[in-house]
Amino acid sequence: MIILKIVIAPDSFKGSLSAQAVAQAIHHGMAPILPGKYTLLPIADGGEGTMDVMLQAQPSQRIQVQVHDPLGNSVKAEYGILDQGKTAVIEMAQASGLQYVGSGAPFAASSYGTGELIKAALNQGVSKIIVALGGSGTNDGGAGILQALGLHLLDQNRQDIPQGNAALANLTQITGQLDERINKVKIIIASDVTNPLLGKNGASYVFGLQKGAKPADLPILDQNLHNFANIAADYLKTDYSTQPGTGAAGGCGFALRAFLGAEMKAGAEVVLDTINFASAIASADFLIVGEGATDNQTKFGKAPYAAAKLAKKLNPKITVIAISGKLGQVDQLYDYLDACFAVEQGPSSLTEAINHAASNLSLTSANLARLIKKLK
Repeated sequence: MIILKIVIAPDSFKGSLSAQAVAQAIHHGMAPILPGKYTLLPIADGGEGTMDVMLQAQPSQRIQVQVHDPLGNSVKAEYGILDQGKTAVIEMAQASGLQYVGSGAPFAASSYGTGELIKAALNQGVSKIIVALGGSGTNDGGAGILQALGLHLLDQNRQDIPQGNAALANLTQITGQLDERINKVKIIIASDVTNPLLGKNGASYVFGLQKGAKPADLPILDQNLHNFANIAADYLKTDYSTQPGTGAAGGCGFALRAFLGAEMKAGAEVVLDTINFASAIASADFLIVGEGATDNQTKFGKAPYAAAKLAKKLNPKITVIAISGKLGQVDQLYDYLDACFAVEQGPSSLTEAINHAASNLSLTSANLARLIKKLK
């Protein structure tokens, strides 16, 4: 009897199920019908839930610390330790997420708490820090991160400016030195955003509305970042603001790349490497991926497509199937996906789809298992 090797590696169904819950629902549907060796390996692409996926994939430690949210309130946030203490995983949303700012506070919100998480990780003596930038609620260019790590952002009176985007209008000088331990640590940004810091394709204009800005606010937010970038160029002797990815997370990509020397990588690539995905699919017969909604945009940095692409490269005979909440146009995905299925069982509201996501996943997965069993 042939024992099939099946890797279940979905992303989360945003607003409904975590990646782990999706994987379990698929396994619950398939395993009773199709005997085999199942490996559950949830994935992510640098957005919210990335830290959980990484920590669940290998021996790890969660550390909770007290930090400041974007509005300066004291909150508890977690970061993770992997690789026997060598690597820290930080999810920006833990400290500086949009969930802390309600309808948004683009002028006031600060990334200071993310800097505090980085400092906490440095205290653990790690040699690598992975920063997942998804879910941020800030638009301060990462200035708060730098303030938390020791730099002084001064106004014309040589006084430290307050935190947040608005205060950047009064920035005239950057002084001081970053925590010297930064120079001994490799920092990797997990993000798929390629926007520059400034202009119509930059942090404020592209992402500002999502963070509570009004259309009339966008040029002001952008101008404040312009001033920050100009002062930063004087301090660093190099202008980093035009580099791809510096507009990520309200410009935190800029601070991390320009001041901390961070390397930017596709979020899905970082996750797949960290969870040893290549080893898991090397001899697998089937790979099951999925996400809340799959369409042709999935090929642009989304975790399911990245996983399918890597799987086909390393194991050309593997069959890759997507099980997603709903499907749009997917004709451009079939270079690496062999089939795509939606779990919706009929017309339903968004609330109904969310409430029944797990059971619909299991039902669709069970039907898929029956088909595979018949064909095999």
